[in-house]
Amino acid sequence: MASKPSSVCLHLLLLLLVSGTAISQWVVKTLPGYPGELPFTLETGYISVGNVEFFYYFVESEGNPGADPLLLYMNGGPGCSGLNGFFYQIGPLKFNITDYTGGLPTLIYEPNAWTKTANIIFIDAPVGAGFSYANATDAWDTTDTEWAAQAYEFLRNWLGEHPDFVTNPVFLGSDSYAGIVTPILAQDIINGNEAGIVPLVNLKGYSIGCPHTNTDLETNAKITFAHRMALISDAMYQSAKTSCHGNYADPITANCTEALSAITQCTELISSQNILEPNCAFLSPKAKEERARRFLREDSKNFILPSPTRTGDFWCKNFQYLLMDIWGNYKSVQDALHVRPGTIKEFFRCNVTLDYTVVTNDVVPYHKNLTDTGLQILVFSGDHDMVIPHNGIEQWIYSLDLTLDTDWRPWFVDGQVAGYTMKYTNDGYRLTYATVKGAGHSPQEYKRKECYDMFHRWIYYYPL
Repeated sequence: MASKPSSVCLHLLLLLLVSGTAISQWVVKTLPGYPGELPFTLETGYISVGNVEFFYYFVESEGNPGADPLLLYMNGGPGCSGLNGFFYQIGPLKFNITDYTGGLPTLIYEPNAWTKTANIIFIDAPVGAGFSYANATDAWDTTDTEWAAQAYEFLRNWLGEHPDFVTNPVFLGSDSYAGIVTPILAQDIINGNEAGIVPLVNLKGYSIGCPHTNTDLETNAKITFAHRMALISDAMYQSAKTSCHGNYADPITANCTEALSAITQCTELISSQNILEPNCAFLSPKAKEERARRFLREDSKNFILPSPTRTGDFWCKNFQYLLMDIWGNYKSVQDALHVRPGTIKEFFRCNVTLDYTVVTNDVVPYHKNLTDTGLQILVFSGDHDMVIPHNGIEQWIYSLDLTLDTDWRPWFVDGQVAGYTMKYTNDGYRLTYATVKGAGHSPQEYKRKECYDMFHRWIYYYPL
């Protein structure tokens, strides 16, 4: 005769039946490729937003989790996994590139992680990125504004599941394409707080690196950037400037088209990610229509290399991106992360097949509206980035018509110039702008220590 279940078992069963979130978060103590236990607290899990299950990776601050800021970090693409930020930009682990010879990539600790001073949620967003998935066919479709709305609901639901962090100061963080979503999300949070939607989000500001902000402005800025960096001659620049009247995004005359064609011949073989690095070859070039439809598409499986290490003068930084595709598709890795079996067919660092529609090509008005909110903003850019050139960023910041608090000056790390910075204010609102010397797109991938020092000073209200 079978024994009756104990009251403890019945209680646990009841929890499972009435609360799907009871089994949606897990503490991960080990990861394949890393020797021993992780030297930080990592939690993974799912948060439901309508018919979408958003996967996240939460790292508690290695400082004082109960008091340190909480940062929701979103990657660009659109379609790049939160693991992109975790491994390549601001997280506490990175791939051991030097010793890779095949098989499961190994992991090493990154001492200059932003998690030293902040609690960080890395999210797989929008739906279809990383391990996030939808339960209904129409839920796979999303747009910029829907991504922002879903991120807001995700954050509120996450705080509902983690009440210990409700009072922590909250910041948003993003890079590249996600820069278009960040100010929309900030405005959604402020509107929700004013409407009394709970839990309230204790939003204090946001950090945006190499942010996509205004498509036409950024396209125009690339011509000026190319001239400043001696990629095109004075004569070529003046010809384009005169025939295009400063509008390079939408050429309307034959002379303008001809001038831009000459410029393209000089720049098309330059790496736009970092103009000083080799331009990586593609297995199959992306169609121009696809590049036009998706602003910043990144597909780590398109790069081809003769070897995983430097070979003479040929080296491709993007090789390291392949390691994440390899690592993320190991069953042992997905089991360790507690990915729900069968929810995704294949893991990609950046999924370029999303059902995603770009509906917002200019968020400068959002930034302008937010100047009356008292938020603290950090905008930073690599000075060798031709994807989102620094001069274009400086142009839209100038258009906000803020009060200059600190004029252009160098900022330092270990006694060396790490870049240049300016600070603006507006009745409690503060915007700090910084270039990162020698960095490309995204700056955190090139200058980890400098970017960590910059973030640490900014988030604790110290001058750079």
